[in-house]
Amino acid sequence: MSEHRPTRRNVLKAVGGVSAAMALGGGSVLASATAASAAGDGRGLRITERGEADPRMWYYRFQTAAIGGWTPAVNVLLPDDYHTSGRRYPVLYLLHGGKGDFIEFDRLPEGGIRAWTAGKPLIVVMPDGGQAGWYSNPVSSNVGARNWEYFHIEQLIPWIDDNFRTYAEYDGRAVSGFSMGGFGALKYTAKYWGHFASVSSHSGPASLRGVAGGLPGGVVHWANLSSAAVELGGGTVYGVPWDQNRVSMDNPCERVESYRNKRIFMVAGTSPLPTFWDRFNETAVLDTQREFRGFLGRAGIPHEWHEVDGGHWVRPDLFRQDLDGIVDRLRKA
Repeated sequence: MSEHRPTRRNVLKAVGGVSAAMALGGGSVLASATAASAAGDGRGLRITERGEADPRMWYYRFQTAAIGGWTPAVNVLLPDDYHTSGRRYPVLYLLHGGKGDFIEFDRLPEGGIRAWTAGKPLIVVMPDGGQAGWYSNPVSSNVGARNWEYFHIEQLIPWIDDNFRTYAEYDGRAVSGFSMGGFGALKYTAKYWGHFASVSSHSGPASLRGVAGGLPGGVVHWANLSSAAVELGGGTVYGVPWDQNRVSMDNPCERVESYRNKRIFMVAGTSPLPTFWDRFNETAVLDTQREFRGFLGRAGIPHEWHEVDGGHWVRPDLFRQDLDGIVDRLRKA
């Protein structure tokens, strides 16, 4: 473990670790993409809308039994040379926050994800995850199926590998997210061990059972209340009383060994705005990330963390730094 302290930031970067070689089978991959229509139906997904005119940002909307009542969408951001290079590329799955959507990262300042990935040999996949879906298959729903976890893991990832020139393997994938999406990234990385070699959480909570915002188990309560209010029509992600097995399966602090040999990058703000929601969100983020980092440190698992001024938002400089680390960690195009 080594330590360095850049100006105005406290950053701990533990170095070491080796790449795991576990691969996820992914079906056939197209040898090349055409400008007209690269993607087709499959994996339980039926395309209801598509947009492939932009040379980089391709858009799809699906009908799937995993999500009832409406059609989730995804943006697929391609490298600048995707249509001419003939190469395969690593993939970053980028997960939005609560009350966000699949275009959240295209709205960010300083050009957003399109500008930040210009010239980088990386495909970025940005799917819908529900207004408060918590990247989960909920215990209960009163509005039809809202199985976001199944949609992402069992359908979308293999569909991407079927239809784009990717590496359908552990060293070919990273996952990152903001807020609720940062939690989803941490959860997916541990729960589906062989899918992702790098995980990043930008202002995402990292413990379900620990104290968050002064409340023990605060993130579970947060997930249940928010999902009941805006996602599940009174249903909940973890149930009331909690489904304790689901909580344990999703809790980063109870899955610490699953992060070994992976790149880990976390960001939390130390001075939220004096509004209820910003203070509530980022206080929970800071408290739970510190708890999780303690577990990682005691287990000797390398990780990088940043505690910086400000509250519950994406920081372009650290996001770009994270992208460079992701490209360095994954298999090269």
